[in-house]
Amino acid sequence: MYQLEEKIWFWALGIIPIIILFFLVLQFWKYKTQRKFADKKLLQKLSPNTSLFKSVLKVCVLSLAFACLALALVNPKIGTKLETVKREGVDIVFALDVSKSMLAEDIAPNRLEKSKQLVTQIINNLASDRIGIIAYAGKAFPQLPITTDYASAKMFLQSMNTDMLSSQGTAINEAIKLAKTYFDDEEQTNRVLVIISDGEDHSEEAAAIAEEANEEGIRIFTIGVGDVKGGPIPEKRNGVVLNYKKDSNGETVITRLNEDTLKAIAEEANGAYINGKNTNNVVENIREILNSMDKTEFEAKQFADFKDQFQWFLGFGIFFLLLDVFLLERKTAWLKKLNLFNENL
Repeated sequence: MYQLEEKIWFWALGIIPIIILFFLVLQFWKYKTQRKFADKKLLQKLSPNTSLFKSVLKVCVLSLAFACLALALVNPKIGTKLETVKREGVDIVFALDVSKSMLAEDIAPNRLEKSKQLVTQIINNLASDRIGIIAYAGKAFPQLPITTDYASAKMFLQSMNTDMLSSQGTAINEAIKLAKTYFDDEEQTNRVLVIISDGEDHSEEAAAIAEEANEEGIRIFTIGVGDVKGGPIPEKRNGVVLNYKKDSNGETVITRLNEDTLKAIAEEANGAYINGKNTNNVVENIREILNSMDKTEFEAKQFADFKDQFQWFLGFGIFFLLLDVFLLERKTAWLKKLNLFNENL
């Protein structure tokens, strides 16, 4: 397991293409200037020891030096020991709606991106709870099993999109059924399912399935994203709106936030409905809900004793800089005799 302490220094790698571009421009300028000064044969007689290969090598060495120094500033850390620790918390499964209606932009930037922001902020405010992620549209798909690895959870979350499931619709009942398989029966932790959706569920089973889940000790909280006034579903290519989704009659489809469905599901499962318009309110409500629950102790494995690794990259960076200083743009005598790069042909 590794950590990157200062990711912002990755921007320093941008100096490498600048070095390469400068080198290419310089070589082009030198070539044009030399051609004006003399022909190729005369230039070879005037400067027989000039080595194009070593000029390229110097640029490569200098680029490697800057890459190593940038990585040293990032300061990668490696976990050297895996420990089993006792933690207390709640098992939380996030079920995220990835149907096409989630592309509607009645809430900025769109419903799906807003949902990702909400889940990310909730995760950022968790302490020792375990989390899982489900994606659903016409069917439900397990995205991430119950884990304490928040970094992986956020990575999987960001990769979710409306094209990941071919079956369209908003089958909330399928998400609830799948969530029931996520929880470990042997560990009686408080079980929470958080459904993030626009509520456009065309199934009448959701409330009944929610009641069944509640009987198994699962509390369901629903977060509605979108606007009750609704909005069209844009069809984009490369970020440009080409059209809006239309029905069989050629009319533009208007998708609306259905709060009644989400409230009914939450009510049947001893939960609560939260409007997702204000991120801070959502995070605060979820925090209060989780804090009011009893925490159950469970075992979790985590990496410990993270050690800095910047010194390796710093050492290599200094080495490449020194190599660049002593690497002349002239042919080395013994290397010239070997003619490894066919420079004498």
